Amino acid sequence: MYELGHFIGGRKVAGTSGRTANIFNPATGEVQGTVALANEAELAAAVENAKAAQPAWAATNPQRRARVFMKFVQLLNDNMDELAEMLSREHGKTLDDAKGDVIRGLEVCEFVIGIPHLSKGEFSEGAGPNIDMYSIRQAVGIGAGITPFNFPGMIPMWMFAPAIACGNAFILKPSERDPSMPIRLAELMIEAGLPAGILNVVNGDKGAVDAILAHPDIGAVSFVGSTPIARYVYATATAHGKRAQCFGGAKNHMIIMPDADLDQAAQALIGAGYGSAGERCMAISVAVPVGEETANRLIQKLTPMVESLRIGPYNDDKADLGPLVTKEAQTRVTGLINRGVEEGATLVVDGRDFKLQGYENGYFVGGCLFDNVTPEMDIYKTEIFGPVLSVVRAKNYEEALSLPMKHEYGNGVAIYTRDGDAARDFASRVNIGMIGINVPIPVPLAYHSFGGWKASSFGDLNQHGTDSIKFWTKTKTITARWPSGIKDGAEFSIPTMK
Repeated sequence: MYELGHFIGGRKVAGTSGRTANIFNPATGEVQGTVALANEAELAAAVENAKAAQPAWAATNPQRRARVFMKFVQLLNDNMDELAEMLSREHGKTLDDAKGDVIRGLEVCEFVIGIPHLSKGEFSEGAGPNIDMYSIRQAVGIGAGITPFNFPGMIPMWMFAPAIACGNAFILKPSERDPSMPIRLAELMIEAGLPAGILNVVNGDKGAVDAILAHPDIGAVSFVGSTPIARYVYATATAHGKRAQCFGGAKNHMIIMPDADLDQAAQALIGAGYGSAGERCMAISVAVPVGEETANRLIQKLTPMVESLRIGPYNDDKADLGPLVTKEAQTRVTGLINRGVEEGATLVVDGRDFKLQGYENGYFVGGCLFDNVTPEMDIYKTEIFGPVLSVVRAKNYEEALSLPMKHEYGNGVAIYTRDGDAARDFASRVNIGMIGINVPIPVPLAYHSFGGWKASSFGDLNQHGTDSIKFWTKTKTITARWPSGIKDGAEFSIPTMK
C-alpha cells in the first residue's frame, strides 16, 4: 500500500482535505494505494506557488526554456522502464502499450524544444509613414490541464509541455484512478531544471475541477474526457473568462472498400479496435465494409483473430491487452454488450464471461465482435470504451460515407482502399477532424495538431502542433512611430495609411 498526495512548489506534499480515493490494481481488483483529493484551499496553494514562480520563468529566454525539455526528454528515455511499470500497474495496459503512451508524450516535448522559433512574432517595417508594426506572443500566465485515466503519461505532456515552453506555469489535475505517473513526470521536470512552482500536480475529483474552473488567476484550461464533461468544463471555464479547449468522446469508423487488402484491414482493425482494451479515444470501434461480399469475407477473417486475442495482466509480455481500468468500467461495458444483443445485433464473438485463472477478480472483458449493427442501436451511438468492435454493413460507398458524417462525434475516421480517387474524395468530404488513409489510428505526429470535430471537441484551437503555441499564448501587436517626421497638431479622424 502506498499513499499519494500532491506535487506543489517543487516537492511532494501530503493532502490536507481528509478525503482520499482508492487506487486499484485492475488485474486483481485489489486496493494498492490511496490518493488524496484536494479541496479548494489546496488548489489555491498550488496557484499561489505558480503565480510566484511564473514571471521569472516567462522572462527566461526561450532557448533556456527549451534546454529544460532537452534534458527532460533524455530523462524520459533513461527512465522508460520505470515509467511504463508505474503506468501499467495502475491503468492495466500492457508494458509495450505503456511505453507507447510515454513516447507519444515525449514526442511533444521534442517538438517544443523548437520554442525559440515557434514563439516568434511578425514584423512589418514601414507599415505607414515612419511607422513599424510588429506582434509578439506572450504567455497566458497560469494554465491548467484536466486529464483522463486512459493516457496518464501522454496527455499530461501534450498539455504541460507547450504551456510551460511558452512561459506559463501549469496546474495539472490528473485522473485519480492512475495518479502516480503525473507526479513522477513533475519530479523529472524538476530534475531537468524546471524551477519549483512552474509545474504543480493537484490530485482530486470534481471538487478540484470546479476549483480550477473558478479560480481567477488561471487563464486557460485544457481538458480531455467524455463529451458531457467536456461541454460542462468548456461552458464553465468560458463563463469565468478563461480560454478553453475541451476534447470529448468519439465513435471512430473504418470504411473497408471492396478493393482493399482485407488481410491488412483485418489486422488494422484488431490492433485499433482491441489495443489497450479499447480504452482509447482514437480506437476504431465501428467497421464499415462496403458490399455483402466484403462484409462476409471480413467477418470470416476477424472472427478467429478476435477469438485468439491473448488477454492478461500488464506484466504478461505475451498479452495483447489487459483489463479495463475499474470495476465500474467493466460493468458498463458488459451492460452495453447485453444491450446490443437485446437490440438484435449478432454477437459473433462473446467475451463477457472471460475469466483469467489466478485473476478472477480482475476487471477483464474478452474481445467481442458484433455483426449486423445498425445506426439506431445504442452500441452504435455510444462510445463503449471497451474491447468491442461493431460491424455495420453498407451497400455502397455513399452509404458508408454517410455513417461517420451523420454521427454526433467527429474525432477520427479511416478508409482502407487501393483507389486513390476514392480516398481523396473521402478525405475531402467527410466531416471528421482526423482522417487515416490505410492508417487505422490517425493520431497526428507532434508537429501537426490533434483534435476532432462536432461533439468531440469544444474550442477553436487543438492540442500540440502550432495550435498549442497559439492556445497557450496571447498575441500583442505594437504600432510604433518615433518623433522624426511627426507633424504638429492633433488628428481627429481614424488613422489610415493614406
